[in-house]
Amino acid sequence: MMHKTFKRLIACLLAGAAMWPLGAAQAQANYPDKPVRMLIAFPPGGPTDVNARLFAQYMSEKFGQQVLVDNRPGAGGNVASTMAQRAAHDGYTVLYNTSSFLLGPLTYSSATHDPLKDFEPVAKTVGVPLVVAVHPKVPVNSLQELVALAKKEPGKLNYASSGAGTIDHLAFAMLATQLGGQFTHVPYKGTGPALTELVGGQTQIFMTTLNTVLPYIQARQLKALAVGSKTRSPLLPDVPTVSEATGIPNVELTAWNGLVAPAGTPKEAVNKLNKAVNDALADPAFLKKLEAGGAEPYGGTPQDYGKFLAEEQKRLATVIEAAGIARQ
Repeated sequence: MMHKTFKRLIACLLAGAAMWPLGAAQAQANYPDKPVRMLIAFPPGGPTDVNARLFAQYMSEKFGQQVLVDNRPGAGGNVASTMAQRAAHDGYTVLYNTSSFLLGPLTYSSATHDPLKDFEPVAKTVGVPLVVAVHPKVPVNSLQELVALAKKEPGKLNYASSGAGTIDHLAFAMLATQLGGQFTHVPYKGTGPALTELVGGQTQIFMTTLNTVLPYIQARQLKALAVGSKTRSPLLPDVPTVSEATGIPNVELTAWNGLVAPAGTPKEAVNKLNKAVNDALADPAFLKKLEAGGAEPYGGTPQDYGKFLAEEQKRLATVIEAAGIARQ
């Protein structure tokens, strides 16, 4: 009797085990069947937040489930990255990331995440060109004149950044190194304070995203000297590219965005997220919203984004070393 009971128990266990893969596959096929949290490492209202919310809205409509934006600024983006790293790898937490995702471990000793090992790349989403903008009282009208002034009065021109080791800091530091001008770096806790101080005249220069400074340029509260895209922006057709202004070929200085998920997220979920991004970037109405803010569409496969992240990490490490930026 006991032998038969034992056999029945084994049979039940085996039958249950056989159902586990089916249940898991069915759950993944139905993904998402509840809201998805999209973490962002920046406060509401900034350029990254604006782009992320456009994707979140599109994906909510496509999935029939809310994609909820969760702003978690702090520690150079490490707060949001760490939260995403520690989240369940089920596809219901994703990180809308920028270069801060890679820069965190390179510039902060407190960073605990490994961008290439702790995350699944989903897709590279958009890039926004950086613009060299100056206060109207700075007596220059070109990048060449700005560098000449910096050489004439070394260290007297201050350039703002959204924080030490951020992409706007590194981009201008690299440019200054290549052109030979001497500038003083003034880091702020975010793009908003840096922009406020620039418009108020407390600093003279800020190299930040096009969609951040465009309204101030149009209102003549700031002057644009150069744009970091490969070709001139249709939003600033009279402003030369950095390559045109410096004679250095193939310069591209952009703030790129992307989407990643915690390592181990099911492939089916990653692929559905990737398809949603690429579908958005193929939608004319969606593209019109992006272009209004100066964003350029990217897209591609998870493998494409993974390769880009690996290459970009090496490039940023080289820039940080050349600029002499110490880890905090």
